Amino acid sequence: MNHDAYSDDYIVGVLSGIRSIAVVGASANPVRASFIVMQYLIAKGYKVHPVNPGIAGQTILGRKVYARLADLDEGADCVDIFRNSQAAGAVVQEALAIKDKLGLKVIWMQLGVRNDEAAAAAEAAGLKVVMNRCPKIEYGRLSGEIGWLGVNTGVVSSRLPRLSPAGVQSLLIKAPKQ
Repeated sequence: MNHDAYSDDYIVGVLSGIRSIAVVGASANPVRASFIVMQYLIAKGYKVHPVNPGIAGQTILGRKVYARLADLDEGADCVDIFRNSQAAGAVVQEALAIKDKLGLKVIWMQLGVRNDEAAAAAEAAGLKVVMNRCPKIEYGRLSGEIGWLGVNTGVVSSRLPRLSPAGVQSLLIKAPKQ
């Protein structure tokens, strides 16, 4: 897998193939990226499990915060890593140790997070990997939401975007329900 560039079909396949996401490095601070991403993913119907040992037992956005992945009461299709690139290796090792218990399908490393060694280990274990990307941004970009808001288009329009790629339509149609 070339982790320098992902096809839209690959990202759509990942986003439409998951229903629950464990967010490692979750923050209760509403201005932090992890909080904003969790809020967005919840609004899109994903089940989100915040993971942060510093605030374990508390709640973020009405969801119980767990100290570590092994403490999750339910499974998670995806582990979304909001930690630095070096720390991502340990998160992936923990996830791989319990991947069957979680029902894990995807390791997702946030913007600025890349660990090729961890990615190779995850892929060797049969998981899909996305690095240096944000699921909120990718969902918005592929669903046309970003264009609806006039972002990056140079034109503000009331017209809905043409969703010609079947994969993008698939993402919108198969959006998980909570």
